[in-house]
Amino acid sequence: MAAAGLRAFATRGPGWRWRGRWAPLSAGVCSRSEPGARPTSARQRDGIRNIVLSDPKKRNALSLAMLKSLQTDLLHEAESKDLRVIIISAEGPVFSSGHDLKELTDERSPDYHAEVFQTCSEVMMLIQNHPVPIIAMVNGLATAAGCQLVASCDIAVASDKSSFATPGVNIGLFCSTPGVALGRAVPRKVALEMLFTGEPISAQEALLHGLLSKVVPAEQLEEETMRIARKIASLSRRVVSLGKAAFYRQLPQDLRTAYHLTSQTMVDNVALQDGQEGIKAFIQKRKPMWSQ
Repeated sequence: MAAAGLRAFATRGPGWRWRGRWAPLSAGVCSRSEPGARPTSARQRDGIRNIVLSDPKKRNALSLAMLKSLQTDLLHEAESKDLRVIIISAEGPVFSSGHDLKELTDERSPDYHAEVFQTCSEVMMLIQNHPVPIIAMVNGLATAAGCQLVASCDIAVASDKSSFATPGVNIGLFCSTPGVALGRAVPRKVALEMLFTGEPISAQEALLHGLLSKVVPAEQLEEETMRIARKIASLSRRVVSLGKAAFYRQLPQDLRTAYHLTSQTMVDNVALQDGQEGIKAFIQKRKPMWSQ
């Protein structure tokens, strides 16, 4: 199911294909031949891909260019067995301020505005449909579509100085699309207070309400995020990918249907080479040797 979803995202035309050449370095890190040419940067090592929003002067606004660049970094060799987990972080004191409002004035056409919001929605859905877990590493402010990005990730780790808001209502632009991800991450009344007032919540409040997985001191943020990423990277990619897809597939279902779907997933999991390897390794009291 995840592979089919990615194929759909990857066939949107020229704007959806990988742009920019990645060259492997001796340490196993990937980089681009023209650093700074795109508003995101990415490198990969030991199965962990780090994608960085790299436009701090514009508060890492999710412009159309930023969204397409992020999309490209997510799609690049997404099905490769060498990719196990993705971390999304940002340069500067603002994780992301949301959409670039200069792109949303009447100087641009309604078709352009539609492309911005459609691309943003597709990036958020891509995160859920991606075959590997995606972690948001947040150190600073995440507002509007930036908050939406955090809410869309599978795991979110933030520093204790981070804060989150959907303040569009204050400028006459209700955060309707951020509300989709926010309303699925936190209780309805919390989401609606954030959407109706635009007031920010602290990292601790975000943790309490389920927007975040963990809050740590800023100096421990990278260490804790990498600890989680390395743990995921050490596991069977096939098993984790199967589990992620099943988790999201069962969420909107009624209880009986959810158990039916996940019971079949368990049967499929047991039939996997890695499923059998893990069971046998446990019985034999040894470390499993995963196929991927």
